[in-house]
Amino acid sequence: MKDFGTAFMQALRAVAGDRYALVTMVGAVLLYSVFYPAAYRHQVAGRLPVVVVDEDHSATSREMLRRMAALREVQVVAQPRDLRQARPAMEDGRAEVIVLLPGGMERDILRGGQGRLVLLGDGAYLGRASTAMGGLAEAITASAREAAVTQAGFMGAPAAPPVRLVQRPLYNTREGYGSSIVPGVAELVVHQTLLIGIGVLLGKRRRELGRRLHFRRPALLGMLAAFGLIGVAALLYYAGFTAWAQDYPRGGNFAGLLLAGPLFIAATVLFGMFVGSFFDTRERAFQYVTAGSIPLFFLANISWPAAVSPPALVTAAKLLPIVPGMNAMVQLNQMGARVREVAPELCNLALLVLLYGGLVLWRFRPMPAARQDAPHRRAVSPRRNTG
Repeated sequence: MKDFGTAFMQALRAVAGDRYALVTMVGAVLLYSVFYPAAYRHQVAGRLPVVVVDEDHSATSREMLRRMAALREVQVVAQPRDLRQARPAMEDGRAEVIVLLPGGMERDILRGGQGRLVLLGDGAYLGRASTAMGGLAEAITASAREAAVTQAGFMGAPAAPPVRLVQRPLYNTREGYGSSIVPGVAELVVHQTLLIGIGVLLGKRRRELGRRLHFRRPALLGMLAAFGLIGVAALLYYAGFTAWAQDYPRGGNFAGLLLAGPLFIAATVLFGMFVGSFFDTRERAFQYVTAGSIPLFFLANISWPAAVSPPALVTAAKLLPIVPGMNAMVQLNQMGARVREVAPELCNLALLVLLYGGLVLWRFRPMPAARQDAPHRRAVSPRRNTG
């Protein structure tokens, strides 16, 4: 027990005393929590400029204009008389979409036909044009629904549509890019900073000793506990304070988070100890671990669905703690999933703890007694008489 406590404190002092490890495991966590979410603060594109050409000048076209003006996605910046006058606005980048309401549109609708209109989007910025056209389509569809009800009333049908679709997002309530990406990246930041910090300390120690590292079991457990404490603190900081400060979804299943979080950190620390045992210098941690951040994020299938990924790659990715860890943490903290709904991820993490725990015990097994006593025997051996 004494060796465990000594190793625990020595590991914490080693992190505090090594500027590279301290900046990575503590400083980078704090830095990313402020600057990374800031890029996605304006999560949803809004007030995109739109030009409307109203050639119908009817009650229906005016109603469509009113609905367009109420949209958060677009802002009607001009209403030229014809398409020829509207075209320069898109060519100069002053408009994302041109809406053409042709003459006779209301007449066709009242006669029971189909009203036609034209949407022209700027292909140079597909994301912006898609957002603007999607919002316009919603407003136009609402107007078309009311027109269909009016037509049905003239024909003696019920005055209200039999089915009305109401869409409410359950997880990403703000329907923004940041709310869907940043929570997953938070787990990746904790994972990568732990791996780099552990690799830096092990690489430095191995370079100083010039040989493979060996630890007694209590000392090894003390080191693992110290790294685990740092990882759990960083994970709770992101899942709690950072998500609250940046107004991201959070607190869906706090009890499940307290179960999955330590399990994820335990698998990450053991994985980091195993990988770090092969580093002969501290620089290796930055070279190998940092380069794998983006591939690891895509392997977790948070932004890319697993159904369209190669099955062999999906299976192989389960050997990495970040894959089940990220999915479990996002589902529990952001989506409010029950523990049984993330049972596959939790079982995956438990198996990884056993796998990498065994590998760590093998890589850091105590030095044989014969090798430990060899320097001592050489030191006390009598000198040979040369006189």
